[in-house]
Amino acid sequence: MFDVLIIGGGASGFFAAIHIAENNPNLKIGILEKGKDVLSKVRISGGGRCNVTHAEFDPKELSKNYPRGEKEILGPFHTYCSGDTVGFFSEKGVNLKIEEDGRMFPESNSSQTIIDCFLTEATKLGIKIITQNAVVNLETLPQEKGWKITCVKEIFECKKLLIATGSSPKIWSILKGLGHKIVPPVPSLFTFNTKDSRISNIPGVSTNAKVKVVSKNKVSTKITVPLKSAPKQETLLETEGPVLVTHWGLSGPAILKLSAWGATILNNFDYKFMIVVNWLPDFHEGAIVDYLMQIKEVEAKKTILRTKAVELPRRLWVNLVKASGINETLKWADVTKNQLQLLADQLTNCKIKVDGKSTFKEEFVTAGGVDLKEINFKTYKSKNLQNLYFAGEVINVDAITGGFNFQNAWTSGYIAAQGITSEF
Repeated sequence: MFDVLIIGGGASGFFAAIHIAENNPNLKIGILEKGKDVLSKVRISGGGRCNVTHAEFDPKELSKNYPRGEKEILGPFHTYCSGDTVGFFSEKGVNLKIEEDGRMFPESNSSQTIIDCFLTEATKLGIKIITQNAVVNLETLPQEKGWKITCVKEIFECKKLLIATGSSPKIWSILKGLGHKIVPPVPSLFTFNTKDSRISNIPGVSTNAKVKVVSKNKVSTKITVPLKSAPKQETLLETEGPVLVTHWGLSGPAILKLSAWGATILNNFDYKFMIVVNWLPDFHEGAIVDYLMQIKEVEAKKTILRTKAVELPRRLWVNLVKASGINETLKWADVTKNQLQLLADQLTNCKIKVDGKSTFKEEFVTAGGVDLKEINFKTYKSKNLQNLYFAGEVINVDAITGGFNFQNAWTSGYIAAQGITSEF
């Protein structure tokens, strides 16, 4: 029998195992991994560099990066935060560096450094790693003596069980059978697919913009009486930040943030919805019209297409001018106020139809999992079942991109380890 068995050979599982072993070297600890290799998500994260954490050292500010779990994870961050993560890896001989956007990577720029660190520590501490052995069923042992774990190859027993499987439909199904409530999983951190002609031919263009997701227009198309005005669409989600034009649509921090905060809403829309982009977030529509009228006076002899009157990538400016119906040869002196109004609309109120999503690089992040109300966040222990703990994305906590999901793994793994060892 194991003293502690951890299901899931990923970031949170290894982090917990190492801290349990350091706290109590006498414990028999095992890690169960269904795949051939452990730490596979660590290997591919951050483009193979591993975005270990984020240089946000204030727990309250850090928690704001979690669309699900912000309130619950604040207390844990006061116990174990980004600075503690930096300290842990430094003690193991792995120094981290901060990039301009706050993301933190190993100085080696290789995720293998993190993997080697974990495997070296696990070997040193006598942690048994069992691979290619998927869990089939979980049962509690009589008289609350622990857990029986039935796998495809063999059966294990343990006194304490930590589940760190990430987004695992099979494990969620087993936990649901044992009485835990599972929040239905939906994708988070994805990019928007669109074939809009205004951006389809300019992949690689990036600019700061304000992006809104608006409610679907539910007004029937079978209208028998004339409408005085078009129905107003409600803003459901809104953010501002860098937007990147890709071959398949839109990406970048602003889009990814919307996908994370709107994970459930956009899933309900079947990823078919409308966004409104203000390519000039410092301007509203009325102000940009006034500004363009001033340009008309100053640049009267120049063509509108070649002037680029605002701070936008030139290719985007050209496409938006053309989308306004302005001729390539039209000069500022000859443009009408109505034409400038149409251009202002393209610049600050650009409606784009989204039709589908794509996974963001290798970031397989899911919203959903074990209901947060059923977890004691002082220990990450189940409130429903004895001798059961959780860590990482198996619970309904997820974050935006930038190292925040890994920080959740480290924090939950550390606190679960403290909770487990306190009971021996």
